[in-house]
Amino acid sequence: MMKLVLAILFAAASFAQPGRGWVMLGQSHVDGAVDHDRIVITATRGEFRALRIRVENSAIVFDRVLVHFGDGSTMPIAIRGRVGAGGQTRVLDLPGNRRVINSVEFWYERGNWRTPKRPRLSLFGLR
Repeated sequence: MMKLVLAILFAAASFAQPGRGWVMLGQSHVDGAVDHDRIVITATRGEFRALRIRVENSAIVFDRVLVHFGDGSTMPIAIRGRVGAGGQTRVLDLPGNRRVINSVEFWYERGNWRTPKRPRLSLFGLR
């Protein structure tokens, strides 16, 4: 019985909002069949070593994600296609130590047209 309770607690914690050290960097909504958005993050937000994306309301199917850094470089991030409502990506480590992020671009679409709710994406950075 104790093992079951612990398993449930660990499962619930894995879907919780990112904890200590995680900062919300921005949000966007998927409005159409295919959508493109950019979340702008200024250097005043600081440096980050990882990202995580959380999806709410309805599933999102990711086509491409690009991170634009303060030094002018760009890095594509591979995300496994579909992230369900209430789900999140794995921790997306950034190369090097901590990096200033200028923006993150998303190309995506709704993963479920049966729900009237627009999918919402929340982007978090880990210091």
